[in-house]
Amino acid sequence: MEYFVGLDVSLRSCAPCVVDGRGKVCLERELPCEVDDIASCLESFGRPIARIGFEAGTLSQHLFFGVQGKSFNLTCMEARQVSAALSAMRNKTDKTDTKGIAQILRTGWFSPVHMKSREAHGLRALLSTRKALLKKRSRPSSWCDFPDGLRS
Repeated sequence: MEYFVGLDVSLRSCAPCVVDGRGKVCLERELPCEVDDIASCLESFGRPIARIGFEAGTLSQHLFFGVQGKSFNLTCMEARQVSAALSAMRNKTDKTDTKGIAQILRTGWFSPVHMKSREAHGLRALLSTRKALLKKRSRPSSWCDFPDGLRS
């Protein structure tokens, strides 16, 4: 039987929920949002996991490459689509969000998000810093700050 894991990720904690192919909840936990803690929890589950999914967010790149490096099949899902699906739930809590993410993953009703490599993110940061410096250099008002009476 296939098992699917939904992760509800926040800055401090992560809540994994494992469901089987029929949608029955097999495991629910609350963990610190660290790659090693998530990987050890999933390894201790003891059954083969078909796919792990979570919403795109601030920790997406870190979690994606960290957990994928531990030999898990990870999918980052479009946040707006997941949010729309979860908004139909009556009680919106972290626990029900995790179950909902696992069910969305099980049914296949999601759009995967392409994760850019860490090198691409680093290059993007360098380019945006360069652009900001060039923009600052080309503005005469940024060369020095004159008192209001001296500027013409």
